[in-house]
Amino acid sequence: MSRTVVVIGGGYGGASVAKALEGEADVVLVEPRDAFVNVAGSLRAVAQPDWAGNMFFPFDTMLTRATVIRDRAVSVDPEGVTLASGRRVAADYLVLATGSRYAYPAHPAADSVGEALHDFRRTHEELAGSDRVLILGAGPVGLELAGEIKEAWPHKQVTVVAPAEQLLPGFQPEVRADLRRQLTELGVEVRLGTGLAAPPANQPGEAGTFTVTTTGGDRITADIWFRAFGSNVNSDYLADGKLTTRTPEGAVRVTDTLNVTGYDHVYAVGDITDVPEAKMAGYAMQHAEVVAKNITAQLRGERASETYRPLPFPMILLPLGSRGGVGQLPSPEGPSVVTSDIVRQYKGADLFTGRFTEQFGPTAGAKEALRL
Repeated sequence: MSRTVVVIGGGYGGASVAKALEGEADVVLVEPRDAFVNVAGSLRAVAQPDWAGNMFFPFDTMLTRATVIRDRAVSVDPEGVTLASGRRVAADYLVLATGSRYAYPAHPAADSVGEALHDFRRTHEELAGSDRVLILGAGPVGLELAGEIKEAWPHKQVTVVAPAEQLLPGFQPEVRADLRRQLTELGVEVRLGTGLAAPPANQPGEAGTFTVTTTGGDRITADIWFRAFGSNVNSDYLADGKLTTRTPEGAVRVTDTLNVTGYDHVYAVGDITDVPEAKMAGYAMQHAEVVAKNITAQLRGERASETYRPLPFPMILLPLGSRGGVGQLPSPEGPSVVTSDIVRQYKGADLFTGRFTEQFGPTAGAKEALRL
């Protein structure tokens, strides 16, 4: 029986699929990084670099049976994947799980744990010496970064600028009102409905005093700035069309079983799918559960029948440091507003470190501590 499953991408969805299936099949994970990265911890790692080791889970201990190939896919067809090194990996089942690219520090830029930790320490030093911080983007990333900075340095001046007219559009009014209240209490200045006439001369995360002008004519002086908006789906390896045609956004069309349309042995999870929902780690991991069950069924000669249905409303857990934050979660009655205590309990306190330790084993930080 055919049993080789090739998973392309070792993020939230791909790592979960690989871990779930490594006891059922010959799993090959293609991923350039040397560890699974819980990117939910990236913003805290900038403010608290000693904490950064908690966000990395080395593949050599996480996956005990699967084969991990540190390489990038450059082309995929129905029979397998071609890698940047020129290597060809044949597959009986394929899972596309390559996620999206976000600006640093929302995602680490480096592929190795050591280099990523170095980047976080360097950015922390630049940030520590800057009294005035400008964040461009008032989505979850920008607001969470503001909260982490304020927790580490309560007296820093933090200004968030974005063209959006309101915070968290589409969420319950109570969520948005509580978010605004907490930001005000933290001393975060939020300027909505405006952008910058020209970007800062400095590179993001590079200290150096500068002054910018908003499109409304206001001037803002800061010592460092961060970009907290924009993302791109990682799907360039599909550009040759040998497997499928991408949407204008770079995604792939999937069925309700999360098969890539036209194939019963090719699946996709996470950001690369055209599922109409926000691109979030939690959704990617839900996708992974569906795909793992479907491939397991097929390996056993059964029909893939597990389906995925997106929620009709958005959900979020948005920490503002380790103690504050806002949230909206699903309930039988619809979207439910949750307290900052719930946000802290489920995410803010450890940014899912405990959850992933149970699933994937010790973090890079824990492994290093055991060697001391």
